[in-house]
Amino acid sequence: MKVAIPAKVVVSAVFVASMFMNIMDATVVNVALPTLSRYFGVPVASVSGVVSAYLVTLAVAMPASGWIGDRFGARRVMLTAISVFTVASALCGVATSLPELVAFRAVQGFGGGLLIPVGMAMMFRTFPPAERIRANRLLTVPTLMAPALGPVIGGLLVDGLSWRWIFYINLPVGAAALVFGALFLPGGTEHRPGPFDLPGFLLAGLGFPLFMYALSTGASSGWDSPLVLGTGIPGILLLILFVTVELRVAEPMLRLRIYSDRLFRMTNLQLSFAGAGFVGTLFLVPLLLQNGLGFTAVHSGLSTFPEALGGMVGVQVTTHLYKRVGPRRLMVAGMCGTVATIGGMAFAGPGDAAWLIPVLMFCTGGSFGFAMAPSQAAGMATVSAAQTGQASTLLNTLRQAGGAAGVALLGTVLGATRPGPFDLAGYRLAFAAAACVMALGAVFSGLVSDADAAPTMAGGPEGGIGQPVPEAA
Repeated sequence: MKVAIPAKVVVSAVFVASMFMNIMDATVVNVALPTLSRYFGVPVASVSGVVSAYLVTLAVAMPASGWIGDRFGARRVMLTAISVFTVASALCGVATSLPELVAFRAVQGFGGGLLIPVGMAMMFRTFPPAERIRANRLLTVPTLMAPALGPVIGGLLVDGLSWRWIFYINLPVGAAALVFGALFLPGGTEHRPGPFDLPGFLLAGLGFPLFMYALSTGASSGWDSPLVLGTGIPGILLLILFVTVELRVAEPMLRLRIYSDRLFRMTNLQLSFAGAGFVGTLFLVPLLLQNGLGFTAVHSGLSTFPEALGGMVGVQVTTHLYKRVGPRRLMVAGMCGTVATIGGMAFAGPGDAAWLIPVLMFCTGGSFGFAMAPSQAAGMATVSAAQTGQASTLLNTLRQAGGAAGVALLGTVLGATRPGPFDLAGYRLAFAAAACVMALGAVFSGLVSDADAAPTMAGGPEGGIGQPVPEAA
């Protein structure tokens, strides 16, 4: 007899595990790039294709994920995405050449591009607005834990076993999520989309990857290099044309008019700037510790890990305050906290970095979690169930671009200042830039209306996971 498990438990378990696997994979691979360069006997610049291939196919799949999820069913697409990602991970682990590894990473990126938007849409359809602050307590776990654990786990696996294990580690997580989801993930009510928007898909499928590639390589290759200009300028032009087309067609692939919803627009902008500052800081801190101050990779990873612990604390506190205080003041307080803590990292030096950076990373994680949980809970309060898939795709696409932009900005600052060992001026300027990005996020937080988010502040159970609602998937 089939065991009856509440839909909220199943959807939460499958999506959180899958999202954790997806996010951690990206940070683990970054740690292994020098090892891959030595193993395949190529320059480090050549193995960057292992990262860029993933980003390109992720950028192709993500804009279409909302339509695909609505057309073929969120359950079916979610299980397919997990399967693709897990099988591609196994193939990456057995790759015998760099071209093979790049190709398998591209397949992995396609699965990842479908996984997160569709899974998030399932979460928001499963949890009614009044319970979404509890749902975001779960969503922030992979967002905060995976980037912090990735460098530590990656360093241990690469040094202690083999680079192949950075991909094999996905297999048990992916297999468990797939089996559990296949047995218990509900089908729910689907929302049939219109015809596939081929012009929109082609414009986004070309423009977004070109733009993302230019963002991810501009800091290292130079913004005036032919490669960056040759991908960035066409990418921007194609995206401008994409926006023009999508606003005119009757059944667009991405319903950009959802941005006319004030609450959705403001929370998206806040999340994008917050993501840019946060991801940029996670990129910057290991460089300061290892290249600037001479820390080992493991020591560096352990110094950044307190961010995840702080995030858990911040999420718990803001979850309990949300319904009494509302999202706006919590978001502003959290974002202002990140401005202070990231700005404080600019003053870390050889004499105090060993204790000051872990403390500030803990406080940064706490402030970030304090701001993110109410923002994600409120963001879709006024979005209809039928548009949830599209809204989730828009949110994740913009956040992906924000994270890439944050790394590009701080990488450009470092490239322009060229800091050397114990020459920390460039790092100080980069931390100041990250704090300014967070300050912009605080501005958009202040423009959020608690009245618009009222459905998510309604009375509801604060404890366990209740019964499913009709829009379960």
